[in-house]
Amino acid sequence: MKITLIIGAGGVGRVVVHKCVQNIDVFGKIILASRSIGRCEIIKNDLPDANIEITTVDADITEEVIKLIESSQADIVINVALPYQDLTIMDACIATKTLYLDTANYEHPDVAKFEYKLQWARDEKFKKAEIMGLLGSGFDPGATNVFCAYAQKHYFDEIHYIDILDCNAGDHGYAFATNFNPEINLREVSANGRYWENGKWIETKPMEIMQVWDYPEIGKKDSYLLYHEEMESLVKHIKGLKRIRFFMTFGQSYLTYMKCLENIGMLGIKEVEHKGQKIIPIEFLKTLLPDPASLGSRTKGKTNIGIVAEGIKDGKKRKIYIYQVKDHEECYAETNSQGVSYSTGVPAMIGAKLMLEGKWSGKGVFNMEQLDPDPFMDEMNKQGLPWQTKEL
Repeated sequence: MKITLIIGAGGVGRVVVHKCVQNIDVFGKIILASRSIGRCEIIKNDLPDANIEITTVDADITEEVIKLIESSQADIVINVALPYQDLTIMDACIATKTLYLDTANYEHPDVAKFEYKLQWARDEKFKKAEIMGLLGSGFDPGATNVFCAYAQKHYFDEIHYIDILDCNAGDHGYAFATNFNPEINLREVSANGRYWENGKWIETKPMEIMQVWDYPEIGKKDSYLLYHEEMESLVKHIKGLKRIRFFMTFGQSYLTYMKCLENIGMLGIKEVEHKGQKIIPIEFLKTLLPDPASLGSRTKGKTNIGIVAEGIKDGKKRKIYIYQVKDHEECYAETNSQGVSYSTGVPAMIGAKLMLEGKWSGKGVFNMEQLDPDPFMDEMNKQGLPWQTKEL
């Protein structure tokens, strides 16, 4: 029987556990670990009849993760902890020769920047350990990378332009809240935008570029250009690419709140002194905001995430839209989580499933688009994320 170790018990971790239990013939015994045993207990109580063991771990400490992997005899580690902890967990997997998967690339806690550089640098160590590391197996990054690979394999000889389009039209009823970890979300959204064109990166001011996109089953929404991590790997692996951009929808209320918080320093990541104590503003803000894992029962509406690819097939121009629509209330009924957590957690489970089944294999560190997209796309249809294509 396989043993699956899941590190992280937030909203995404909850979905991963639920979906692994639904595919228990592949995942076997499930061990859920987090710094907070209380969060693990909540998820375990969701599934009282499942073979789930819970424990604590400080994923900032590689030695602790090594001990946990060794004591559990895990076959795979699904990392849905904080992106700050990617490197320590990767190093533990190298030391124990254990398969590794995450959903988001590494971020340094003291620098508002995320990139694959330090994870890619571990490729040789993964090869020497004769194990596979799969990076960014969420939705974006993750499924969007696979959509690009699928388009490249089935629809184009060359893809010249890609726009990644992320719309969350959910309403949780709060004046202001984030749909995933506030530190990660607000740092991402308030940073300068960036896109790749003609072989170089072009930087923009935050929210400087906006387009209106008509999202199927949702409608027209203001969509703002951001930098997003999947672009960093896609520019390396998509043939003939001339430009790639990422857009995400935001309502004016959200942007107004965020700008106010930024203007008064609440998005700061450096220590300040408050009544004789050192605090980091964005960490304090996180304690004031609703826990994203608690939003599931309140959230109504849909998400729509996809890619628009333009290029050449058999000498003719072609434009394809591949997208996935998910209803927040359906996600909650199935996993007690809202749609953003669901659409990240399901691809994490799918990536791990394909690794354990040997359908995706290799030695070293891989991004999603480097692997055969067909089995992943098939699993999306089976596991709750049916996708659609449209000629434009």
